[in-house]
Amino acid sequence: MSSSDRRAFLTFGLSALTLAGCGYAPALAPGGVAGPLYGRIYVTDPTDENGYRFVNRFEQRLGQAEAPSFDLAYMIKTSEQGLAITNTQETTRFNIVGSVTFTLTDRRTGAALMTGEVNSFTGYSATGTTVSTRTAQQDAQARLMVILADQLATKLIGSAGTLDL
Repeated sequence: MSSSDRRAFLTFGLSALTLAGCGYAPALAPGGVAGPLYGRIYVTDPTDENGYRFVNRFEQRLGQAEAPSFDLAYMIKTSEQGLAITNTQETTRFNIVGSVTFTLTDRRTGAALMTGEVNSFTGYSATGTTVSTRTAQQDAQARLMVILADQLATKLIGSAGTLDL
């Protein structure tokens, strides 16, 4: 092991010990603050392609509910905005802006534990054929649903310590 490799290894090791010493623990680890959320959130069934993509990604992050203790109701809204317009008035780039409003409810008590909204955007180019433009649009919508699901999962994990789980 060279000198620089050893220094990097020691630095990493000391960093890990520092984190362990301050009580750091992964939120979704067994006994972690967000552990009670994993695999226990029933997400409302999707009704369209965006909903399917959103739910699929959310369940990848927080597990599919086998014995749900919580219900997650959500509403997805998207809109499209033209960004780049040529001198012949053709739009060559679009943004898709999306938001998800949600409510996390305790199944046992019926109490709303958390409500809120996450939002983001993504873009696509419309410079090719009709087929390539439509494919780019669908890909952008899929990316947006992944972004929104990741944001919501992160928000729930980050707020787990303040929820009555």
